[in-house]
Amino acid sequence: MKRIAAIITAAGSSARMGGSKKEYRPLNGRFDSGGKALTVLGAAAAAFALVEDVCCIVITAPPGGERAALAALPPLPGMARPGPSFPEGYIRCVTGGPTRRASVHNALAALKDYDPAYVLIHDGARPWVDQALIRRAIAAVIKHDAVVPLLPLTDTPKETDGAGFVRRHLKRAQIGAAQTPQAFAYPAILLAHEQAAAREREGACYTDDAEVWGEFIGPVAVIEGSPQNKKITFPEDLA
Repeated sequence: MKRIAAIITAAGSSARMGGSKKEYRPLNGRFDSGGKALTVLGAAAAAFALVEDVCCIVITAPPGGERAALAALPPLPGMARPGPSFPEGYIRCVTGGPTRRASVHNALAALKDYDPAYVLIHDGARPWVDQALIRRAIAAVIKHDAVVPLLPLTDTPKETDGAGFVRRHLKRAQIGAAQTPQAFAYPAILLAHEQAAAREREGACYTDDAEVWGEFIGPVAVIEGSPQNKKITFPEDLA
């Protein structure tokens, strides 16, 4: 098996959580092996650490917040290993950027010396990701080089014109809600982010990594998402 890395994003401000960083909040009903409550970030990281094909994890943190991010993790394989390179199972933090895309770019750059074949990119605010979804993403990225989990929509989507009117009546059978982990061939997604960074300086904006890949590299394959893989945005999402 070729090397597979994981990136978990946790560099945001959590403004809609009332100022409390959502990734560091305790997750109801989830505990580590020592009986300590898992944090949102800890639950997400633990899911990837338990997948044997994932050899290292990079977590993005706010500037100056690397220690807090590591403190939010449960005991994970290789977490305390020192050294400039990535031994098997090594976990580290990198400083995020001003946007999610920039934060992912920083994490991808940190993987250069490790040179994985593939990388999984996951929202740190999705603590209910399961190992089955992670393994589906790995199997699919080896086959297709780029993959995104999608959930079918239950409501009929409409495209508006920005002035209060419907522009198009979209077919929900052809539209899905994107989740993470999104998975990519590592060298190509790093190149795509380098190109996206140049476009951002001209005013472009990217909301996820599948969009970055689609603009600069090519098609993105779809796999089945998971209804349990919800993203925490507001305090009530933790209930």
